[in-house]
Amino acid sequence: MTADTPPVFDEAFRDRLAVLIAWRRDVRRFSDRPVPPALIENLLDVAQLSPSVGNSQPWRWVRVDSEAKRAAIRANFVASNAAACRVQPEGRAGAYAALKLDGMERAPVQFAVFCDRETKQGSGLGRHSMPETLEYSVVGMIATFWLAARAAGLGVGWVSILDPAGVCRSLGSPPSWAPIAYLCVGWPDTEHLDPELERFGWQNRTGLGREVKIV
Repeated sequence: MTADTPPVFDEAFRDRLAVLIAWRRDVRRFSDRPVPPALIENLLDVAQLSPSVGNSQPWRWVRVDSEAKRAAIRANFVASNAAACRVQPEGRAGAYAALKLDGMERAPVQFAVFCDRETKQGSGLGRHSMPETLEYSVVGMIATFWLAARAAGLGVGWVSILDPAGVCRSLGSPPSWAPIAYLCVGWPDTEHLDPELERFGWQNRTGLGREVKIV
């Protein structure tokens, strides 16, 4: 097979891919077992293969190793989570407060992922009328990274309950970098096929959005 000959993805492969997607979970409970640096580098290389508008590759990674920086992001989460809990409808606040919504205290690898809104790469192709496709490209890349990590046995947790401006201040990111995700990465402490929010009674999968409207 040459470099230009596409591989054959047979039914067995497609079945395994469906299993991988089914087992892709938002992990909040991590083992503190170290992750080999070479594995993380490999996953970042795979993520670089993700599609992006105009081949802009606008994602920017910041690995957060400093205990002080992690503490600042964690404090940001605690404050943002408390604010979110306060606005829950009556009868839901207790259920919300009981959920574990981050894994920052144990995840051995943590990344902040940004979108460089002023990237010159791609020369603006494909985003003149929809500049938000830069952010969409970063989200698509994160999905690629997530699946690749799951295939390697790692778990990924996306912490979204954060004040974005506070994240930027804590990490000293350039003004043109928009925060997209804070990712916790490590070996899962427990493995479950069902989503945690479903398992703990917050929200079952409903299939909402599965219906395709034909126009």
